[in-house]
Amino acid sequence: MLKSNLLPLLTVLVLLALGAFASQAHGYVVRAIPADRSTLERPPTRLQYWFSEDLEPRFSEINLRDSAGAIIASGAVDDKNQALLTLRVPPGLADGAYVVELRPAFASDGHVIAESRVFFVGTEVGDIEGQSADDRAIPLEVLWRAMLNLANFLFFGASLLYAAVLMPAWGSARHQGGGLPARVMRRLRNCLAAALVLALAASLIALLQQSMVFFNTTAAEVLRQNLWQVALIGSRFGDIWTFRLVLLIFCAIMLFAAEYFRDLMPQLANGIWRGLPWLGALFIGLSMVTGHAAGSTLLPWVAIAVDWLHALAVAFWLGGALTLTLLLPVALAPYDAEGKRQALRAIMLRFSRIMLPLVALIIVSGIYNALNFFIAPADLATSYGRSLGFKLLLALPVFMLGAQQHIALRPQLAARLKSALANIPLTTRFFPEPGSSLLRIEVLLMLLTLVAAAALAATPIPEPDLPLTDIKAPQASLTVGDFTLTSAVIPGGPGVNTYDSVVSRAGAPVNDVDVHLQLVNPARGIRSAWLRAEQVETGLHVAAGDDIDRAGRWWTLIDLVESDGRTSRAAFAWEINQAAAVQQSRPPGLIHVLALFAIAALLTWWLYPRARGLIDALSLSLASLAIAVGAVAVSLGIMAAGAVMISEQQRNYELTLNPPPSVVNTILPDAESLRRGEALYREHCLIWQGQSADFRALRNRLDSARDDFLYDAFVTGWRGLPPCAGDLGVDARWDVINYFRTFEGRGES
Repeated sequence: MLKSNLLPLLTVLVLLALGAFASQAHGYVVRAIPADRSTLERPPTRLQYWFSEDLEPRFSEINLRDSAGAIIASGAVDDKNQALLTLRVPPGLADGAYVVELRPAFASDGHVIAESRVFFVGTEVGDIEGQSADDRAIPLEVLWRAMLNLANFLFFGASLLYAAVLMPAWGSARHQGGGLPARVMRRLRNCLAAALVLALAASLIALLQQSMVFFNTTAAEVLRQNLWQVALIGSRFGDIWTFRLVLLIFCAIMLFAAEYFRDLMPQLANGIWRGLPWLGALFIGLSMVTGHAAGSTLLPWVAIAVDWLHALAVAFWLGGALTLTLLLPVALAPYDAEGKRQALRAIMLRFSRIMLPLVALIIVSGIYNALNFFIAPADLATSYGRSLGFKLLLALPVFMLGAQQHIALRPQLAARLKSALANIPLTTRFFPEPGSSLLRIEVLLMLLTLVAAAALAATPIPEPDLPLTDIKAPQASLTVGDFTLTSAVIPGGPGVNTYDSVVSRAGAPVNDVDVHLQLVNPARGIRSAWLRAEQVETGLHVAAGDDIDRAGRWWTLIDLVESDGRTSRAAFAWEINQAAAVQQSRPPGLIHVLALFAIAALLTWWLYPRARGLIDALSLSLASLAIAVGAVAVSLGIMAAGAVMISEQQRNYELTLNPPPSVVNTILPDAESLRRGEALYREHCLIWQGQSADFRALRNRLDSARDDFLYDAFVTGWRGLPPCAGDLGVDARWDVINYFRTFEGRGES
């Protein structure tokens, strides 16, 4: 029996050594072009830095400085990918060292980090170094996070304590407007009101601090220039802040209504009191959405949900214990010593019984939260790891005091433990009588842990090495007439890419040609619009886009247009590899799955008695229980079928917009294909060479026509245009279609 009672306690202590409270983190660079401290043979055309999460476009910056510190160029967040900071490098960059200043503002939590990176053109310079991001927590941010968490936890803990502990233990129908004595309800109401005032103060400080960070200025300047209004309107932080303020006002109205209708409509007042925990849970959920769990690279929505569950359990523990310390002196004042002991025991037993599974949930969910950001053992030696270790040192005595209270409330368990440990000196002191003094010490330690948690929330996480793996971009060269063309797709994976085209003639760069390019995925019949590459220096033309949306075989068609209108075609075939994609997420491992399974098991353990109590209250018969189970099964089946149906409809919708081609173009539209196609077109498609209305209509829709549609048109005819004459093979027809596409206008995008 003793072993069975010690096992849960030992398990808790072991898990505590491995676990953590809620963990939050900044984003980080997952790929950089050029890489830090890289040496380049020629100047880059564009700087690109991909981050692990989306950025705030209005408050994110990138600057390029020379070795003397002068700003050469500035950039911003890419229009098509809000996780990408990009800067176009001006032409004529001389050999030497260059410093890239990055100041991303992360949308998930509003954090702004500043760091610099270095690259060299020509020869590396040894005395030029970049500056790492400051990983220290901002004191003002720690302050408002601690205040906001305390307010959220107090509101949720106090309101849930009322519904789950106070009413079952002390509630009575003779007390109108709350079910508890007026002195208790008054103190409880004051606790909730204090939580709302504290949350408002924390929100105002948060807005001030966030504006200071966004604009990199002082509090006086933020207030003098009303910069807080810009931060409030133009960021995700501002959106959540506004919603939180509206929720605060609504909670204040509900609290006022509960007091106002206490005597007039007691049932309404009781209903409001029982509904307040849901509002408290929503308050805490807002912090999770704006916390670092939202930027997790591992199942972000699961991370938010687990972080929310973790915070709710901590909130009930801290908020409930803090409420009890404030409530007990008033609540127990009229009783004698024995009455106080019995009333206190009734409350503490119920509170302890509820907290037992919640403590296990805190530990297991804390482990999962930590695993979101700790990937390698070396991560424990970072600032984030040290901050976590400090918080665990503060949390350990909290768990020990909680275990003491739990044991002391159960005399038989305490007696067995005292007997088993009687021969160990001083151990009997570990089992004091339960009381408010121990509770106050527990609350004090939890408040210190709360401040440590706020500091951890403002500390950057370790940057994982895996996403920074360098992937060589695909590059190839072709000779087209008297031009030599080198093309590269950077970084060379699904997502936003830069397309570099270097044009030379007889070894010298050419500056009197326009470069147009198009991306084609022949297997799906998809073509991008024609992009006009921008000349950034003599012979070098650059375009960018997100047209390559998945791995597979892609073509880049490049037309070189000379000043007299002559056009030369080059075509490149690429095998786009998924490994070259910018990775902003990672799959869960076995340990993550086990942690989630443990969380689900703990929730089931906690919810089962309450569900069973509801079933008993309903007095369900075997028949009614079968009906209920059947109804639930049917409902789940309908929901599952609905989810499958919606997924299938989405897939069918995508297939309707872009069905698989009936025939796939297998001939690369290079200069040789165009030459063959032109000869065949002029020989076999005589009627197609006129200027009829049908011919003009077909030519005008070339920018949206797919290859399989054109193939069918050339084989069977289209409207008044007959099929091309002659017995042409499949490859010959594709040559004709490749040539016919040259009638399409070149876009200027």
